[in-house]
Amino acid sequence: MTMRANRWVWIAASVWCLGLSAGVSADTLVMRDGRRLEGELVGVRGDEIEFEGRRGGFFGGRERVRVDRREVLRIEFDDDRSRSGLGDRDGDRRDEGMRRGRPSGMRERGVSVESSVAWNDTGIDVRAGQTVYFTATGRVRWGPNRQDGPGGENNSPHNANRPIPGRPAAGLIGRIGETSDYFFVGDDEGAIRMRSSGRLYLGVNDDFLKDNSGAFRVTVYY
Repeated sequence: MTMRANRWVWIAASVWCLGLSAGVSADTLVMRDGRRLEGELVGVRGDEIEFEGRRGGFFGGRERVRVDRREVLRIEFDDDRSRSGLGDRDGDRRDEGMRRGRPSGMRERGVSVESSVAWNDTGIDVRAGQTVYFTATGRVRWGPNRQDGPGGENNSPHNANRPIPGRPAAGLIGRIGETSDYFFVGDDEGAIRMRSSGRLYLGVNDDFLKDNSGAFRVTVYY
């Protein structure tokens, strides 16, 4: 058993033995091996979940640990704390993500999508059927007196030369692998189900990139 696993076993055993009262509110990590750890979620950073577990009882104090997110089945959040307004800023951001329908505990990666580059490699491999979420900010210039955000040009006319002809010009788009399996992202922060497996690329829906400048800043949740 690894040192990290030993540490988690000790924390879980301490919480169980010291008997936290039912009236104490807490977030709960539900591990894939059946263990449950109460405390407070600090944050999700890449493949790690940082969690402040309660040691409880008359000893008091807390134990902050990091665990591989693949070992976690789910995170159960304390609804009472969010309703009482006592959540910290990280908790507020977490609740905001949940209101948007994005599950907690997902991996995330920031990507700069340069408007002058046909396809920007995200470094993420996806699988068919996987649900991916995007948040995007920024504006790009894609022609004389033309600049738009991730949603693209308003009332954009059809253009057969664009990667996705019927969707707004300069909008954020994606594709899987080296194929023409394109999909429109725009400024939609809802779930997008991947239709095939492979490397995820992001770009802008434009047929002429040489006069483009600027970039979208995109966070991919997967």
